[in-house]
Order: sequence, then C-alpha cells, then structure tokens
Amino acid sequence: MSDHGKITRRDFLNGTLLASGAALVSTACPFQLMAAEDWNGNTGIGDYADANGNTHQVMADGHMIRDHVFDRTPVAIQSTGETYDCVIVGGGISGLSAALFYQRATSAKKSCLVLENHPIFGGEAKRNEFNVDGQHLIASQGSAMWFQPMPGSFLEHFYDSLGIDPRQFQYQQNAGSIATGVTPYAGDGSNFGFFFGAGAGRADGTWLIDPWTKKLEGAPIAAEAKCELLAMQTTPDHRPKPRRHGDAIARQLDSITLEDDLMMRHGLSRDTIRRYLSPVTGGGSGIGADVLSAYSDYAPDLLFPWEQQHGPQMFPGGNTGVARHIVKALLPNAIQGPATMAGICQSRVNFAALDQPHQPTRIRLRSTVISIQHEGEPAHSSHVSIVYLREGWLYRVRCRSVILANGSWTINSIVRDLPAAYRHAYAQFFRAPCIMANVAVRNWRFLARLGISQCQWFGGIGNYLAVRRVATFGGGAPSLSPDNPTVLTLKILFANPGRSLPEQVNTGRYQLMTTPFSVYEKQLRDQFATMFGKQGFDGHRDIAGIILNRWGHAYLVPQPGFFFGTNGKPGPAELMRRQPFARIAFANSDLSGIMDHRASIIEAHRAVRQVASLDE
Repeated sequence: MSDHGKITRRDFLNGTLLASGAALVSTACPFQLMAAEDWNGNTGIGDYADANGNTHQVMADGHMIRDHVFDRTPVAIQSTGETYDCVIVGGGISGLSAALFYQRATSAKKSCLVLENHPIFGGEAKRNEFNVDGQHLIASQGSAMWFQPMPGSFLEHFYDSLGIDPRQFQYQQNAGSIATGVTPYAGDGSNFGFFFGAGAGRADGTWLIDPWTKKLEGAPIAAEAKCELLAMQTTPDHRPKPRRHGDAIARQLDSITLEDDLMMRHGLSRDTIRRYLSPVTGGGSGIGADVLSAYSDYAPDLLFPWEQQHGPQMFPGGNTGVARHIVKALLPNAIQGPATMAGICQSRVNFAALDQPHQPTRIRLRSTVISIQHEGEPAHSSHVSIVYLREGWLYRVRCRSVILANGSWTINSIVRDLPAAYRHAYAQFFRAPCIMANVAVRNWRFLARLGISQCQWFGGIGNYLAVRRVATFGGGAPSLSPDNPTVLTLKILFANPGRSLPEQVNTGRYQLMTTPFSVYEKQLRDQFATMFGKQGFDGHRDIAGIILNRWGHAYLVPQPGFFFGTNGKPGPAELMRRQPFARIAFANSDLSGIMDHRASIIEAHRAVRQVASLDE
C-alpha cells in the first residue's frame, strides 16, 4: 500500500482472505479469487459496456466495506477541499430523482454532489446493447416496466416535467402470424407454452402449447396438482382484497406469507405452490412465496395506482429511459442531442459533463462511499464528513446534509455514528440476489416453429422468456418477425422454498458470487439446446451474444410484518421514513417495501423535503 492510500489487488486479497478465513478457500471458486473477466464475461457495446450489473470492481469495493478492511488497515485520506450543501449517496433512480428535486427546490442555488459506485448512473435501471448482424439491439439489465400514472397524480406531473410522453410508446409492428408482447415477461394464451424437463418423464422433455386452453392435458403433472392449478385459473376469487394501503385487510395480509394467502384463496397445497408457482409467483420480490409478506402482491397497485387499461409500457432499455431523462433534466449537456424521447434514448452519454466544477449538481462515478459521520455530536453538528473510494484512492468531502439513496445493506457499515435503533431497523431488511441474462439471438424461428413467442419451463436455469416488440423511439427495425434478431431476457432467481429467509438469500448470493461467467453461459446454452434443439436451434449459429447482469442484492424481500409491523410495533422502514438521523435523510427505494422505480421517486421526494427543512 502506498503512502497516498492506493490499495493494490494484493492488499485487497490479503485483507479479505485474512478476514474471511476458511470460507474463501473452500470448494467453489470464491468471488475474491475470480479474475475480473471470469466474473464479468461479455459486456456488450455502447455507454453501458463496462457496467453489466455488479461488476467485479464494484463487488471488490463493496466487499472491502463488508470485511472492514479500512478499519483494520488505516489508509491515508486525501481531502478534495470540497464542501457541498448536499451529498447524495447512490446514483440510481432514487439518487438521481433526489438530485433533481433538490436542484428544483433550491432553484439551483445550492450545490449537490451525487456519489455513484458504478461506471454509469442508473442503479439497476441500466441497459445492455448488442450489434447483431448490423442491427443495434437494446435490453434492460434490471428495472423494466413503466406504468402510466393516474391523471393529475404527482408521478404524472414528474414524468411530464422530464418530457416522458406516454403517447410515444409506439412499438415495432408484428410482422409474423404469432403475437408478441412489449415486455420480457411471459403471460398466457395461444402463443404461450410450458416445457417440462427430462425429470418429468421423457428423456428429451415435454412441450405443452396453450396449456390452459388444453386444461393441462398431457402435462406430466400429478392429477391432484393439475386440479388445483386449473381451479386457480377458472374459479373466481371471492376473498376480500385490500382497497387502500394500510386498511384492515392490508394489515392482515402483511401478517401472513404469500404462500398462505395463495392456499386460502385458491385451495392450493404448499407442494403445488413450491413445485409449479415458485419462484415466478413472488418474483417481483426476487424469491418464492413461502417467505414473502402476502401484502407484497397487492402493494404496488395500491401505493401507485396507474392507468391499467393501457397496460405496462417499456422503454427500449427498460427504466434506463427514466434514469436518462432525469440526467438530461439535471445536466442537459450530459446526454448529447435533443431532449426528446428518441434523442435521450439514442444519444451517447457525455461522461465529462457529469462532474464539472461550478455546476450546481455534479455526478461522480466509480466512487464507493466507505464512511459517513457527523462532525461532532450529531444533534448539534453543522457538517457531515464523507469518505469515498475511487480507483484505489480514498477521498474526503464535507457537506451540510446527506441523502442516502444507496443499497440499504451497506448503511450499517458506512454510517459510523448511526444510532442503535436505525441499525436494528436496517438489520430487518433482507435482499435477494438475481441475475438478468440477456441472450441475443439472430432469429427466433425455433420459437415460431412451436407456434409460440413466450414460454415457461420447469427445471434448469431461469424460468421464462418472451419475445418483445421494442418501442420505436429506440431506433430499431420498424417491424419484428421470427426472422429478425432479438434479445431474450431470462430472470434467474435463487429461491429455496422451505428454508428460512436469511438462509435462502445467503445461499443464493453465494451461488451467484462463486459461479464464473463460463459456467452460467454453458448452462444457458444447454437450456436453449434442451428446449429448442428439435426445432432446429443451434447455439453456435443462433446465439449472437450473452450478457450476465449479476445483482447480489437485487430485491428487497418484505417478510410478514415489514409493511405495517408486528405486535404493535411499526414496520422496520417507518423510523427511516419518518425521521432523518440528524443531517442524514434516507431515500432507499426499498423503504416502500417494494422494488419499483416509482418508489424510488417518491422516497427521494420525501427525503429532499426533510433535508430542506434542516437549516430553516
């Protein structure tokens, strides 16, 4: 380690190996010993080429915080000499929204710095880009769907202020006879199929097309489970549902698991839920129904009512489009080109414009915050000291207020003077891992030969995929047929029904962290070959590229009691939402209990109002 605080890879490995002991030299190629290229794999092209999910560098920096490397080994810290009115930790949609709300609330007369640990802003609202046979294709890395808000709502005014126009969500024309959707999420219908792998009775697996119309006839499912699943599809649900957030039914649902609710509403057995519905049911929280609060299935639509008759919409790169619109509004020169939906989607990011002196708001990338502490007694402090790691060096800035819009799992480690009550609350936040795998294919004739454009399977890696038509302002081809290249997105979750919540998320995260890209790539290729080989699929010929986006803490998992508390005590998020800690406000998206970019915006708005009142 140099006198200036440079941390070498050898220093990092020495520190983490000593800290983690035998766990790091066990069987399965631990992350800390994996080379960057083995972890990252292919990264695509364009602005996001170095930012596919949690990159090796992001993980390495995060693990130094987790393993308290800086506490054990004092390192020289360089002061930048900067003092800001507000520092926002995290450059996802929550952090970017907070920066924009702060800029507007202060008429751009106060200074604000956003510290983001990834190579580009957006958090999980990022995209992957491919060039397939001369065609530019875009797919989301995480946050995907956009919902048209109710007229006159806060969210409608916010989107409108960014220039997001719902009328412009026009999509590629469907050039073939098989219907396609506009999101990567599978549904049902005649263009949908189930695939049951070799373990279901046939060595080469079994396809069932349009399974619900066929009443699961021919599906290798036990008769009792088949009856349960069919009844779920056809029998109306007469049990009462919550009408508003926090009503008696909502609170009752928050006291049980989603699995319990499914059993009561539809007469399903636990085995049927775990065998055939998990983890797709509960996938919005990244894990199976057996550990989730039942209210998690109802909360999004009650917290954020939307124009459901229009259906979910999607930017070409998912909610990357929202993040880019916010950045364009904050720093017009940061995204070149016109402030139109097409211009913001297709233009390149001007990275140099993100962090310029004398501009009221600055976004500093590749900057991992490792320490936040009030200067003096928090209740009487006028400033907060922040230390961050950037390209192996430690820097210090000062500020008058802080908004935490970063991962909730890091807060107990980096906020050094955080009171016990806040620490206890954050200890009740569990996060599930997820991999979003984007597979670019030169065509999807192998699906068309089955008469489908979407499917779900049981066994193997992932659970479902769907061909999607992309919004035309992304600049792609005007129509989509089975002969066109496209990107198929697979969500890979790590549910282990029957185990405790901590055990499930920790086991899944370890699996995500210790598996090289090459292993996942082979599993994905084998999965496609198993399902589509008889339809002429050839991975060497038909797959143009695979990008893995690993999110070690992708989803908040709201356990029963998370939303409204238990035994007369409030839910764990209420303390942070209600009360800043001295000069630190909390804007983590998961404070709402759901993983939704709309929650990010709402929590950011609340946090900005809280810090704005600090010096009044």
